[in-house]
Amino acid sequence: MDPKRPLPFFSESTLSPFLSRKNFLWRFTLPLLVTAVSLFSHFNVRANHPYSNGTESGFGEESVAFEQTEAGFSTTIEDTLHMERISFAPRGDGLGYVIRFHQSTRLDSFSLIQPASDLIQLELFHSNIDTLGVQFPTYNEDIQEIRLYKLENSYGVDIYLGQQLKVISNTYPDMQSQDLLVALTYSTPREVEVFTQQFLARNWYLSINPDNALDILAPAVPSPTNLDQEYEQVKGKLRFDTVIIDPGHGGHDPGNVGYRNAREKDVVLSISKKLGSYIEEYLPDVKVIYTRETDRYVDLEERGSIANRAEGDLFVSIHADGWTSSSVYGSSVFFLGLHRSDAAFEVMKRENSVFTNHSDELFNLTEEDLLIYELAHSGYIATSERIAYMIEDQFRTRANRKSRGVKQAGFVVLYQASMPAVLIETGFLSNPAEQRFLTSDYGQSIIASAIFRAIRDYKQEYEKTQN
Repeated sequence: MDPKRPLPFFSESTLSPFLSRKNFLWRFTLPLLVTAVSLFSHFNVRANHPYSNGTESGFGEESVAFEQTEAGFSTTIEDTLHMERISFAPRGDGLGYVIRFHQSTRLDSFSLIQPASDLIQLELFHSNIDTLGVQFPTYNEDIQEIRLYKLENSYGVDIYLGQQLKVISNTYPDMQSQDLLVALTYSTPREVEVFTQQFLARNWYLSINPDNALDILAPAVPSPTNLDQEYEQVKGKLRFDTVIIDPGHGGHDPGNVGYRNAREKDVVLSISKKLGSYIEEYLPDVKVIYTRETDRYVDLEERGSIANRAEGDLFVSIHADGWTSSSVYGSSVFFLGLHRSDAAFEVMKRENSVFTNHSDELFNLTEEDLLIYELAHSGYIATSERIAYMIEDQFRTRANRKSRGVKQAGFVVLYQASMPAVLIETGFLSNPAEQRFLTSDYGQSIIASAIFRAIRDYKQEYEKTQN
């Protein structure tokens, strides 16, 4: 409204009858009324903004603005939670630490679990969380790292603690600010063990159905009844009855050394033994041969020789990947052939690098070597590819692992095995979340059961074709 325009309700002409009576009171009241109406014509009331210090507006924690437009009053709601920084400090009572998430407004909700003595996981819920530019603290031997994971409708948080620190965690909103606090209270090792046993660590990028992922009894096809009938019919014929399990690396060769010094040779040996146990229990007519059952080094040529002497029907080499970036994750399955990508070539170089004996002949497989192998063993290549895709499908659909695909590469260990052969990279030990998964008994069971189901299904498929 133009302040120079005469006011329609309190103009001089409107009030002239009163003034003609020389009403002394109105002579003082009129300027006040004119000023008040002029101010209301530019009415603009704004509630307390989340960045301001006071709460005088009484509108709660959202930022609400009323503005006059040609159509009337409009309302805008600022619903972004800005996470500005994360800090931690010793508690004032000397009983532990407090970790503070500095935020512009309160979360809608949050949850906390502590699945291990050295890992705390939170999930933060809000319609819009902005972590751009968030400042992380300077870590020490007790609070070693804090990681944020953007999810579809929330944020996941991993807090990694020093293994020497024994605390029980709790979280609550700060009553004096918008911040979220995580309290760490010093506790005995036994108290921490009891507390953490009630939780299962989460991999923020994967959603696993425990019952479905660990189900190793019921094959998809055929049904158990039909399988028993068909199995009797193929007895005495060509059989799938020997599987070679090859835990990669070993002894003086640790393989990839990942987050918190997790060693590939230890992880893959545990997974291999779980896989062998599943086969021995649920496929009792299949013999399991390990290239190594302890922490010892076996060169790549000898691994292939072990498989060939046992006249294996399938060679499965199990590994764990690593990379310079800790954000890379996912599983891959390889079969022998010319590498089709730079990534496959890099994996091949790492796995082949442990081969020392006869390196002049076998360290670098040439295109000619691989082409000759493919021509001489075309049946093995085709079968290897088939099994690789079956394993990849189990990882992706049942274990809910991120698939990095089925690839070909010139692995020496596969080249030495004269049978269908695959090499499995189960995940990245350099990724803290995958390291936690792959070093846990539960995660190793998920991986081993997925590989088992693929082998079981291939055995059924193979024996059915031989009938």
